[in-house]
Amino acid sequence: MNTVFTNGCFDILHRGHIELLKFCKQHGHVIVGLNSDSSIRRIKGPDRPVFPQQDRKFMLESCMYVDEVVVFEEDTPLDLIKSIKPDIIVKGGDYKKEDVVGNKLAKVLIFDYINGHSTTKIIQNIVNR
Repeated sequence: MNTVFTNGCFDILHRGHIELLKFCKQHGHVIVGLNSDSSIRRIKGPDRPVFPQQDRKFMLESCMYVDEVVVFEEDTPLDLIKSIKPDIIVKGGDYKKEDVVGNKLAKVLIFDYINGHSTTKIIQNIVNR
């Protein structure tokens, strides 16, 4: 069975995330690399994450499409990918295969985003209301 790796913040888990994880599960054993709170603040700014890493980890572990969740502190998951040695890396549709971290270490699959589903858009909708 293939080991499938994907990663992200998974802050405010939404349908787009679940569809991505379902796609991953169709290809094998799913390991999710989860950005720590401190790495999200460095990447997304001081107002993020909305949910702390222990809550985000719990939600992902509760998903039927996820087999394992590993929190990482770095800004990119390269060291984690090197240690896991996945067969497949899956990223969302805003990535090009050649830009995916670890693209030389595993086969890369791009999952097309589902329009209208984004944590940033959800946050903007809440603020605008």
